[in-house]
Amino acid sequence: MYTSTTAMPQLFEQLGLKSSNLAIARFIKLHPLAENVTLQSATFWNPSQRQFINDSLQQDSDWAEVVDQLDALLHH
Repeated sequence: MYTSTTAMPQLFEQLGLKSSNLAIARFIKLHPLAENVTLQSATFWNPSQRQFINDSLQQDSDWAEVVDQLDALLHH
C-alpha cells in the first residue's frame, strides 16, 4: 500500500501518464467528462488504469483523495 502523501503528479505517474504540470493540464483539457459519466467508466482509461482508480476509491486508499480531485477537474 502507498502510504505517502499523494499529489496529482504522483497519480499521473502511477497511471503511467506524463506527470509534468503542462501534461496534466493538457490531459484535463482534452478529457472532459459529462456529468453522467463516472471517472472509472471514462473510455480513455486502459483496463489497468481503470482497475487502479476503482480500487483506490473502493478501498478508500491513500490515493482516493487525489483520484477524487482528478474526478472534479475532469467534470469542470
